Amino acid sequence: MTTNEEVVREAYRLAEGNTLDGEGFRALFTEDGTFNDMPNSLTFRGDQIPAALAGLASAFPDIHRELIGVHAIGDVVAVELRIQGTHLGPFPTPAGEIPPTGRRIDVPTADLWHLRDRRIETFNCYNAANVWLAQLGASPDFAAAIEAATAEAATAATRA
Repeated sequence: MTTNEEVVREAYRLAEGNTLDGEGFRALFTEDGTFNDMPNSLTFRGDQIPAALAGLASAFPDIHRELIGVHAIGDVVAVELRIQGTHLGPFPTPAGEIPPTGRRIDVPTADLWHLRDRRIETFNCYNAANVWLAQLGASPDFAAAIEAATAEAATAATRA
C-alpha cells in the first residue's frame, strides 16, 4: 500500500530536472487538484500543473529539491526543503524576464501537501521568493515603492 509520504516523495522525484515528468506529476493529483505558488499568488490546475514544472525547469534545467524534513500527519504531508539549481534560462517576472545569469540558487521552502485517498488535492508551496530573487541579483526597488506610496498618500490627502 502506498502511503501519503510515498506519494509526495514520488512527486518530488518527478519534478527533478534530471527526471522531469510533468504528466506523471499531474497524474498524482485528484481531478480537481491544485498547485498553489503561495508567495506569487498563483494557482495551477489540470494541464497548467505540468506546464508550471516545465517553465521552472526551463529556467533551472538542473532543478533539485533537497528534502530536509518530511512529516506525514494523516492526510497532510509537511516538507521543509531547499530548491536548488542553476539559472540557465529566462526567469519570468511581472516586469519581464530575467535573462540567464548562470547563478546558483538555494532557496528555503516549506511545502504543505493535502491528500485524499492517496492523491494530491492541494499542494501549497511557500518558497522564500525574496531570497530567490536576491540570489538572481534582482533586489527589490525600495525607492520606487516609497515614491509610489508617497504619491498615493498625496492623492488620498487631496481627495479628503
